[in-house]
Amino acid sequence: MANFCHIAPTAYLGLTQYYKSHLLLAHLVETDKKYVNFYNSDVLPGSLKILDNSAFEMYKQGRPMYPSDQLVEMGKKVKANYIVMSDYPNEHSQVTIDAAIKLHKPFKDNGFGTFFCPQSQINDFDDLVHAFKWASENPEIVDYIGVSILAIPNAYGVEKGNKLQRFVSRSMFMHTLRQEGILDRIKENGQKIHMLGMVDGPNEIILMNPFKGYIDTWDSSAAIWAGLNDITFDHSPTGMTNGKYEKEVDFHMDNVENSGHILKATLNMAYIDTLVRKYI
Repeated sequence: MANFCHIAPTAYLGLTQYYKSHLLLAHLVETDKKYVNFYNSDVLPGSLKILDNSAFEMYKQGRPMYPSDQLVEMGKKVKANYIVMSDYPNEHSQVTIDAAIKLHKPFKDNGFGTFFCPQSQINDFDDLVHAFKWASENPEIVDYIGVSILAIPNAYGVEKGNKLQRFVSRSMFMHTLRQEGILDRIKENGQKIHMLGMVDGPNEIILMNPFKGYIDTWDSSAAIWAGLNDITFDHSPTGMTNGKYEKEVDFHMDNVENSGHILKATLNMAYIDTLVRKYI
């Protein structure tokens, strides 16, 4: 069974303390002492910690990517197990590959496993497949491989304004990876696969059932962020009638006084946890 990493605003990280895997964001490690203290606390003994480079957040905000040379420092601050190497959405795959070739040795020399997130330009499906193939052929560089909610919809050209296509994009891409023999090569290498984020509803987990045994971890803020905004997962085909709640996560939110909203967050988490146990 895969392990799920629920992501929460700092004030509500306590909701995640009993989980075995966590995805941390570099820009919060740099700026938020309470965030760092939580992930260094005794409530998380032996948990897996993946330090993300915040590329998704930076890309969505139109901001520069988080500086590569600071990722090791941030990883040490929270005792991360893996660090996501710098990746570059909507750029040719070689840009992200070159970053991995440059960064893997200093990351490993400092005791971190390497996490590679393939990218390509919008509408360049073949190049994204190439990036995954490269990762599967270079296990000495890549330990973990991320399947992005940005890279895959971008490669299909459906990231914006097409929630139906976006919802099924990653499951279809995983079928391609299996047909190309890439998933089996990754597994044979002992590399791991992580699903980065969630598209337009928690029922994407069901779509990934054919790939049970390939997926090691999955992260998302969907459960907690939707609940804190008074949204409960529902009985629609995706699990969210209106698709992904697009409002950017406010990691500094600390004013949710309505206990019903926190209850909705926990119910959403339980919904996801049940799907993970059943399908992946």
